[in-house]
Amino acid sequence: MPKAIRLGVDLGGTKLEIVALDAGGRECLRRRVTTPRNGYAATLDAVAGLVRDAERELGVTPDSATVGVGTPGSISRATGLLRGSNSVDLNGQPIREDLARLLGRDVRIMNDANCFALSEATDGAGRGANVVFGVILGTGVGAGIVVHGHVLEGSNAIAGEWGHNPLPWPRDDECPGPSCYCGKAGCIERWISGPGMAGDHERATGRAVATVDIVAGAAAGDSGSDATLARYEDRLARSLAHVINVLDPDVIVLGGGVSNIDRLYVNVPKLWGAWVFSDRVDTSLVKPAHGDSSGVRGAAWLWD
Repeated sequence: MPKAIRLGVDLGGTKLEIVALDAGGRECLRRRVTTPRNGYAATLDAVAGLVRDAERELGVTPDSATVGVGTPGSISRATGLLRGSNSVDLNGQPIREDLARLLGRDVRIMNDANCFALSEATDGAGRGANVVFGVILGTGVGAGIVVHGHVLEGSNAIAGEWGHNPLPWPRDDECPGPSCYCGKAGCIERWISGPGMAGDHERATGRAVATVDIVAGAAAGDSGSDATLARYEDRLARSLAHVINVLDPDVIVLGGGVSNIDRLYVNVPKLWGAWVFSDRVDTSLVKPAHGDSSGVRGAAWLWD
């Protein structure tokens, strides 16, 4: 039987956010606080405090509220510990067990990109679609995959980690590509993340410019900025065509800061057909319905 309230927590490097959804998905409460800077235990205490305060405000007890948490990284199938988080204090920690102990109940934890995709597939831009690929284009590049309403994690818990595949169909001037922190070069993340776009612009123009200023410059008619965005669109189209050839999703939802660039939704689908192994591409490229709230809503939906 469904619980009265689903609580979702987004455990980010700079902020912690909690949302409460009722049985129908209506938002009952939302709060944000700054992520503690003094270690793992302090972060867990802050999460537990958010949950307890939310339950107190809503007048619900722990046995009538579920808790889901979205976090960078993923739980290792080998060790049960968190790995791959850019909030490095969390890496190597039994975060699921520790939060369960603090809160006195089972806690579900999943990668934040998976939570984003689940949110948009459940009651967002991908609602009703069979297969949704939810992309994060921000400081890094990640994704989540939802099939028939369920997150696809994979046997290694890394389904959707397309950012560390090489840029497909690279041109001569894209080889070997920028070095990546993963130890390889030419990763998709190093081309189509926000810093990837800024780095490409600086290499092409000699000017170090923030991504938001590149977008503004292109809109104002600056040819160098417009050329940077055109290269970005071409690389994003090739990268997503690779995904379409493998996964063939109904909907691709873009999230993260770069997803706010309106021209992507017009230009990228015009380009990706040259790389998709089909005579027609019916996959839709769409904005998220819930914006930067999708991740925390998806954490709540982990208990659906």
